[in-house]
Amino acid sequence: MHAHFFHLAILWLALGIMNADHNAVVWGKGVMNKTRVEYSEEQFLKWVDFVGSLNHSLFKSAKNKVFPSYILTVDKNPALGDFTSIQEALDSLPALNLLRVVVNVHAGVYTEKVRIPKLKSFITIEGGGADSTIVEWGDTAQTPGPKGRPLGTFASATFAVDAPYFIAKNITFKNTTPVPRAGETGTQAVAFRISGDTAAFVGCKFLGAQDTLYDHSGRHYYKDCYIEGSVDFIFGNGLSLFEECEVHAVAPVTGAVTAQGRSSMLDDTGFSFVNCKVTGSGALYLGRAWGPFSRVVFAYTYMDNIIIPKGWHDWGDPSRQM
Repeated sequence: MHAHFFHLAILWLALGIMNADHNAVVWGKGVMNKTRVEYSEEQFLKWVDFVGSLNHSLFKSAKNKVFPSYILTVDKNPALGDFTSIQEALDSLPALNLLRVVVNVHAGVYTEKVRIPKLKSFITIEGGGADSTIVEWGDTAQTPGPKGRPLGTFASATFAVDAPYFIAKNITFKNTTPVPRAGETGTQAVAFRISGDTAAFVGCKFLGAQDTLYDHSGRHYYKDCYIEGSVDFIFGNGLSLFEECEVHAVAPVTGAVTAQGRSSMLDDTGFSFVNCKVTGSGALYLGRAWGPFSRVVFAYTYMDNIIIPKGWHDWGDPSRQM
């Protein structure tokens, strides 16, 4: 198969164009609609090319009265920034946000839990470098919530985004919960949850153990990112492309990179890893079939000698095998 066509086929699968009639992760089966394929590919590539750009008419025509600033700065030193915490900067924006706002987060460790609600769209969080700008918190699924009940995995995230058109650059999102012992329960500890559509991440790090990156729902693009964890540390039911990323396992014994949650063969969801690296420790599955039609692709990807030969785990349900 021609290399160019192969790359496009991987991209089409990532976009959910090729419908799989089995659980696993190498190729889907189905009939491609040429018009839909061409249109989806064109739109996706235009969006990827646009990532990080502020040069669109809405931004240029914005008035200062709409926002406190086009660019907000966050610094631990109040004399050097507009705010001392990321959440304070986000809270200063209107409840309905429709113009691109960049939050520049200066170097430092920000110990806080951050959430961007659904209506605060078009926000960019840009750090001073992933090694020097870190947002961290330590909740788990068992952490008591406001009413004394366990938070659950969804609400354990250090940083959570429910709004569309989110961008993150050059920053680390971390859950400080240590790697769980074998058989330990309630240790799901999300570093980042993305539930908004059309999000992009460039040069970011996601650090945690179990359930590090919750790619919950929507279309997402990850470029030059580093994702670390032990079990199911990239999970959810998003439609996401990971390009030139490093996926690093810190599993003490056995772990899994992905747990993709596609529940129907009609769902246009799945994870694609292209030109990535899989490194780390432990014996590692490439994925566990969290959903009955779980779909993941690894293409042109280097893998350390830690991958269990079988490759995939059926989550205890033989019907989810290829």
